[in-house]
Amino acid sequence: MIYLPKTRLRIAGLIFLIMLFLLAGMNHFSNPNFYVSIMPPYLPLQTELAYIAGILEVLGAVGLLFARTRRMAGYSLIILLVIIFPANIHMAVYPEYFPHYSPFSIYLRLPLQFMFISWVYWAAVRNKARGDYEMY
Repeated sequence: MIYLPKTRLRIAGLIFLIMLFLLAGMNHFSNPNFYVSIMPPYLPLQTELAYIAGILEVLGAVGLLFARTRRMAGYSLIILLVIIFPANIHMAVYPEYFPHYSPFSIYLRLPLQFMFISWVYWAAVRNKARGDYEMY
């Protein structure tokens, strides 16, 4: 069964989070070159890492659906967001390698990562996020 949080705000936040990670994860397969292009050059197997990140994002989104797996999926997605943060730092430190991105969008990625981590914590990890009533 799918158990939802009490408030409409938490339900909406959870649904949007699921959609975000599901779409982002699928985008890793339809546009892997984008993710490879922002990876630090010292990482090996960059295409494979892009696909692995996509798989983990999709699995995380599915895990968020169910109250029983929501907290574990939330922690897993937070860890993933921390692991991929060096790609955002790499973009900020070497913006000249990314001329097709505006400096604003490059630097905006840094605080957005912390916003996503907070959002996942709020929507999936906190006790109130687990859910207390059933949806059929």
